[in-house]
Amino acid sequence: MIKKIIRKILGREKKAPPLSHPAVLQRKEHGIDPRLLSSNAARVIHILEKAGYEAYIVGGAVRDLLLGIQPKDFDVATNATPEQVRRLFRRAFLIGRRFQIVHVMFGHDLIEVTTFRGTTSASAIKDEAGRLLRDNTFGTQQEDALRRDFTVNAMYYNPTHQTLHDFHGGTGDLKKRVLRIIGDPAERFREDPVRMLRIVRFAAKLDFTIDPDTRKPIPLLAPLINNVPSARLFDEMLKLLMSGHAMACLQELRHQGLHHGLLPLLDVVLEQPKGARFVELALGRTDQRIREEKPVSPGFIFAALLWTQVSEKWEQYRSRGEYPIPALHSAANDIFETQTEKLALQRRIISDMRDIWALQPRLERRTGRTAYKLIEHDRFRAAYDFLLLRCEAGEIDPEIGEWWTRFINADGPTREELLKIKFNSASEPAKRKRKRGGTRRRQKPASSNTPGSIEPAA
Repeated sequence: MIKKIIRKILGREKKAPPLSHPAVLQRKEHGIDPRLLSSNAARVIHILEKAGYEAYIVGGAVRDLLLGIQPKDFDVATNATPEQVRRLFRRAFLIGRRFQIVHVMFGHDLIEVTTFRGTTSASAIKDEAGRLLRDNTFGTQQEDALRRDFTVNAMYYNPTHQTLHDFHGGTGDLKKRVLRIIGDPAERFREDPVRMLRIVRFAAKLDFTIDPDTRKPIPLLAPLINNVPSARLFDEMLKLLMSGHAMACLQELRHQGLHHGLLPLLDVVLEQPKGARFVELALGRTDQRIREEKPVSPGFIFAALLWTQVSEKWEQYRSRGEYPIPALHSAANDIFETQTEKLALQRRIISDMRDIWALQPRLERRTGRTAYKLIEHDRFRAAYDFLLLRCEAGEIDPEIGEWWTRFINADGPTREELLKIKFNSASEPAKRKRKRGGTRRRQKPASSNTPGSIEPAA
């Protein structure tokens, strides 16, 4: 111990051995199809190399390329500093506080360019739990590879030479379909608790297993998710829900004990048959649409996840005598107040959720000329799909959904015939129904002492 202190004072503390050189794979070995590359990502790398810098495609894009999947996003890593990168491109913007990166825009296409990160210094700012708050240390490619989270995400592809640089055996883990964190798992999860959510998402999306040593500390460190800023937590949850494997992700989150606190009360809902059924149907339908490359609304997903709580609150307000639509707005406000403490829901998403929920009692009524107005509403289709989910989950009479399906597909005369159908609306309060038939006088019972005598409802 004394010798160790002396070495530290004299600057002779033994350092960790340097990383070995990466395995460099040629095109015949890695088999990446250049046609799957983004032309804009290749353009960024060409401009950086022309200016004298190193540049590589990194992260999930390389992983997907090796799996033969067309990547949705392309990230670039370089030894150029953020300012040097920004000066090379006309539309380039510096973002980030924890670690500065550059967004290079080509029309609507965004390429994220990151400077090689150095090993975390002792002066890096951390919170009490060990989470990195700010660390703008730049470094070499070897150091950058050490800073990445999982071995399958720590490979570098150079499209100019079509070479793949693998520092941590990522290609081997990819073949084994195993997710393994780089470094000490507990320390890496403490540095960034979101990594626990990311590994769950990747495992579900790629149908990979999680390395036992990587998995071991997750249940113990799960509460650290509560330290993550709400905006970043929302972004990660949105990626998880829009992965096309949302139900599998949610099940894995529960298995790892990571679901508590992400969406308050959601874990309670999933333990109730009615709530679990609705969530499973909603996420299953969302996954199917994503796999079919159909558009999906984040507002619809979150509206479905939180609907059971809203529905319960709605019933409470209605039992107090409030009319359906005002009661629904009050219920929504209560749930939003609870949820926004954890998730930074964007205003646009909240607006979509409100519209989907607010249209439900109106869709249930189907009275007068309202139906024609409803089908012109901007959120009608989402609200109609939501209504069908409620029917399928057994929450409301399936006949309501069938009526709307017929009305949507019908011609003018058929729609008029559908509007003549008589039905009872569960959403309409009893007192409003009675007013249509005229005012009824309240009668006194024959004798106030008659057992069981009651007054008619007002």
